[in-house]
Amino acid sequence: MSEKFDIVVLGGGPGGYVAAIRAAQLGYKVAVVERENLGGICLNWGCIPTKALLRSAEVFHNMKHAADYGLVAEGLGFDLDKVVSRSRGIAAQLSGGIAHLMKKNKVKVFEGEGKLVKPGLLSVSKDGKKIADIEAGDIILATGARARELPHLKADGDKIWTYRHALVPNAMPKKLLVIGSGAIGIEFASFYNELGADVTVVEMLDRVMPVEDEEISVFAQKSFKAQGMKILTSSSVTKLDKKKDSVICTVEDAKGKTQQIEVDRVILAIGITGNVENIGLEENGVKVDRGHIVADEWGHTGVKGVHAIGDLTGPPWLAHKASHEGVIVIEKIARDKGHKEIKDLHPIDKGNIPGCTYCRPQVASVGLTEKSAQEKGLKIRVGRFPFIGNGKAIALGEAEGLVKTVFDAKTGELLGAHMVGAEVTEMIQGYTIARTLETTEAELMHTVFPHPTLSEMMHESVLDAYGKALHF
Repeated sequence: MSEKFDIVVLGGGPGGYVAAIRAAQLGYKVAVVERENLGGICLNWGCIPTKALLRSAEVFHNMKHAADYGLVAEGLGFDLDKVVSRSRGIAAQLSGGIAHLMKKNKVKVFEGEGKLVKPGLLSVSKDGKKIADIEAGDIILATGARARELPHLKADGDKIWTYRHALVPNAMPKKLLVIGSGAIGIEFASFYNELGADVTVVEMLDRVMPVEDEEISVFAQKSFKAQGMKILTSSSVTKLDKKKDSVICTVEDAKGKTQQIEVDRVILAIGITGNVENIGLEENGVKVDRGHIVADEWGHTGVKGVHAIGDLTGPPWLAHKASHEGVIVIEKIARDKGHKEIKDLHPIDKGNIPGCTYCRPQVASVGLTEKSAQEKGLKIRVGRFPFIGNGKAIALGEAEGLVKTVFDAKTGELLGAHMVGAEVTEMIQGYTIARTLETTEAELMHTVFPHPTLSEMMHESVLDAYGKALHF
């Protein structure tokens, strides 16, 4: 006998569990199928535990610089096992919190692997045995993604790691090579570098964090080098040769010149691919393109009653994007069914999704870069304000950084904002709200920012774009 629900969500990550909660709020009978831990990769093996590790690294950095603040700290060190244990404990605590939310909202959770049998029917199995058939008028696929590997770059969990292995290291590497300088790669590079590893980062493109504004990327790269990281751009790893106690990495630059680097451990951070296998997609007409499900702006897959959200549908691979999509898909389903509560609904605007990287210094951005705005043929005004001109930044001992804003010269529209420096991941939301509300430069100029705060730099950057900066 199958169990019947209004909506079933395959995957309990930040997209899936949020979709389930919103559906329950709207009065639907909801089920979630999750094969591992509620909270998905983000909460258990991504966003949250990495931030816990990076916080330990940040505190350790501050301890090492205690004298700069008139303080005394001696005999400094760290216990890697305890650093990791704290990170895992936080992940477990929050996963338990998601379980509580499921219970609170009367969402039934099936522990196992789900597979789409046909539109409206999902089969659930555990340890190879079927445990349930679930019927639902709408099925939301939210199975997320995993680390991408290449034939010559495969993880073994011992000397060659993905993000999962890097979160629970079997040893503290003395020498580490990170392949890829996106958010995942550069965050781990920052963590291990802070704890004393000799870190080399290899990036195929001509600069680290290549999705960021070029000026911000160059600023961050200089900072990483000043911290002792070795950065090899326009380069690729062509071979990993595992030895008894090390890995010999063959690195080739754009001119074809090769070098060999011997390290203790390697972290693969070369992107992610969707979990599209063995969930019944192709046989039911759900289209897959380059490892991701093809879905429209409302999450429709083109198959009646089958929807997809989050990392499974492609970039940007961000938890907050997945959560917002989960809400949108549920509310679209509800509106289509005539639910009276849903009156005004808009698809997600990817141009208003902020991106954050929690390395040191932090990097955050939203909207168009200066180059992408120019490539669109727009006439622009660009404002900048350095951390060194901000009183709070100097008082914090965090005077390294830059805030940059890009405006449409004709309309005053805020096209993009880009930051590097302390706590910019917290500040970027101010610009995100401004873009969502379609705020112009005039409204931002007339906004009163509190003093003394880092956020004052956001105001000054806007003023600078129009030749009105006051403090630099």
